[in-house]
Amino acid sequence: MRSPRHIPLLSLAALCSLASQAPAYTLYSEGEGSTVFNADLWAGYGAFGTQQNYIVSPDAPAGKMRWQEGFAKYGFSGHTDKLGAGSVYGAFNLISTGTWGDGDAGGITTGDERRTSVEDAFLGWKSGDLFPALGQDGVDFSMGRQLVTVGEGFLVTDDGFNPGKGFNPAEGMPAGHFDRGGAFYLGQRLAFGNTAVLKLGGSDGLHGSVLWLKSGNPGQSKTEVAGGTLDYTTAYGTVGATYLHGLDVDKRYAFADRLERKGMNVYSLRGQGNAGIENADFAIEFARQEKSSGSQRAMYFDAGYTFTDVAWQPTVSYRYSRYSEGWDFLFQGGFRKRFQGEVAANYAGSVTSNMSINDVLFSVKPTETLTLNAMAFDYHQMSRRSELDVSAREVDLFLDWAVTDNITLSPLLGFYKPDKWQGNGGLQSNNASTNTYFQFIVWATY
Repeated sequence: MRSPRHIPLLSLAALCSLASQAPAYTLYSEGEGSTVFNADLWAGYGAFGTQQNYIVSPDAPAGKMRWQEGFAKYGFSGHTDKLGAGSVYGAFNLISTGTWGDGDAGGITTGDERRTSVEDAFLGWKSGDLFPALGQDGVDFSMGRQLVTVGEGFLVTDDGFNPGKGFNPAEGMPAGHFDRGGAFYLGQRLAFGNTAVLKLGGSDGLHGSVLWLKSGNPGQSKTEVAGGTLDYTTAYGTVGATYLHGLDVDKRYAFADRLERKGMNVYSLRGQGNAGIENADFAIEFARQEKSSGSQRAMYFDAGYTFTDVAWQPTVSYRYSRYSEGWDFLFQGGFRKRFQGEVAANYAGSVTSNMSINDVLFSVKPTETLTLNAMAFDYHQMSRRSELDVSAREVDLFLDWAVTDNITLSPLLGFYKPDKWQGNGGLQSNNASTNTYFQFIVWATY
């Protein structure tokens, strides 16, 4: 059983970005796109392996593990402006997922998970030019099962934590109580169980949103929140603020400090843009949680630059993030579509509480269809009051190769070196030597 305070965070915002750009097959189109009805299909299959695991159990296999994950998301989407003022849009998709083999290296899945269920089921309305003072589509209202990301995703990226039958965060809970059907890493059960989102003002100048989110995820204790955002966007970037208020949790699935989500207030100030420097990218966010046990804080900062006039257009960026000891990761995912480390973020312990992280990214594009990436991380556990220490360093080498318009290959090789192992206060099995981790993922969109 994993300690409740050290549940790994699945960081899949980058994969969400891929999904949002996925092409669809047009079944019907009228009036130069004023009415469109699409068939959607997005699928992925991955093979994973590790020399060490992070399962603290006398029944756990020591050392290496091999497993496979797969998903297919399929259904329909479309929009029309033929039903009156503005336009109506929506989608309905199913998703099928599974995990095979040994299960993942963190023991979240066992390899026996399979499930098919509804993923997206939402309707929305955009105002078009009905309210000129608010701009084109200055009112956008949607409701139902859908993916919602707030700001840059530091507080809310999606509802994508996907535990399997191995996830059992507290004594006395039945086996499989939190199972969502496997594919822990690939995930893609990202939609909230129910939502209502009102966006005002478009995406330029002063704009904002009001939202209500109800998680359908037992791994998130089916948390319900409400909140809003206020942003101001110019050619130099966006500055904004977010407020969230915890409305409720499902006590049947509550563990650790999850009951504190009811009544919790979360505030953040953020900024993102190039600050007038061409090819540069900056982002920063400061957040604070007020809950019954006290105040918690978290923040991140990153800066990057792309050398567009140099061969292969190299990109270099640096990010620093920091979380207080009792920070609740809520619906947080990857920062600005960027992972927090493969082994650390997914299997080897929490990187979103009691942790400071430095990481550097370097990438190049030899061709328009091939990107080579290298990332290095340093994880430092701040407070030593915890019996568990997951301080570590990690290096990940990976590429994204768009073989065709529909097929992308993503192999990765990672090296993870913890300070400690299970024998002296860490999580890694056998010893504290460098663990070699690999994955090979095939993405298909149609």
